[in-house]
Amino acid sequence: MRLEVLNVLGQVVRTLVDEFQTAGNHKTIWDGRDNCHQEVSSGVYFYRIAAGEYAETRKMVLMK
Repeated sequence: MRLEVLNVLGQVVRTLVDEFQTAGNHKTIWDGRDNCHQEVSSGVYFYRIAAGEYAETRKMVLMK
């Protein structure tokens, strides 16, 4: 499973999960930081989840 946060340009801001996970419910929290642990600005971001042949991208808003 892979879970990534992307900016409006489609660039990966943060990879939250990149490992095998068993079926079921899982919880991940994004702390508003990028892969270099720098805080990102408020605004529109996307998250992309991919597991096997399933992939989906959704929009979210980060407000500080």
